[in-house]
Amino acid sequence: MSLRLLNPRLLRRHLREARWWLLDYVYASIGQTRAFLSRARPADFRSGVKAPIVIIPGVYESWQFMRPLIQILHNHGHPVHVVAKLGRNRRSLADAAATVSDYLERENLTDVIIVAHSKGGLIGKLLMTTDDPGRRVSAMAAISAPFGGSRYARYWVVPSIRAFAPANVALHDLGLDHRVNDRITSIYGVFDPHIPEGSELVGARNIQLRVGGHFRIIGDPGTVRAVLDAVTDAAMPAV
Repeated sequence: MSLRLLNPRLLRRHLREARWWLLDYVYASIGQTRAFLSRARPADFRSGVKAPIVIIPGVYESWQFMRPLIQILHNHGHPVHVVAKLGRNRRSLADAAATVSDYLERENLTDVIIVAHSKGGLIGKLLMTTDDPGRRVSAMAAISAPFGGSRYARYWVVPSIRAFAPANVALHDLGLDHRVNDRITSIYGVFDPHIPEGSELVGARNIQLRVGGHFRIIGDPGTVRAVLDAVTDAAMPAV
């Protein structure tokens, strides 16, 4: 079929999404390289007088992948904690949530705000459902989190990716649990090449930005503002 026979509007959308897809992987490649070369240490960001923040990255991401956002949060006065033991975040949701929970207990952190990307949002939500009750975690801002899974995941052999299939039991059960959704801010773009289902979460504060991509959205100014707003709102005392 020639391009002339395609719907012009549909063609423009496909071209726009292809461009977003390309830019997304350029951002991811640069981010992974920057993370690999980073000499930053977890202790570099733990000072601050505002509400403590815990970073949970996505699958195959070390905490350094989110360092630009970490730096911004730290510059705004927040002590930012990373859980280095997560490594590149290939563990099951349950194991990863337990690892973060152990860190919170060990550091005696309370009323923390989770800032997460992708799989990190699932880990954060699971942790919040087992928190007793909201003592350790007060809220979460999740960026591009696959709360409803991704239909692409079933085509992967790697267990750490197949776990995002909508039929996965752990993911399905987590999706049915709405108890903590009202303490979650879900931030996502108009196009996500990894999560065609999107990241809208029932009962949460959902913020859709006019940006495309799964990774590059982390560095978008709109995302930075949305995260800072979510963190500020979560840290305000209840009236």
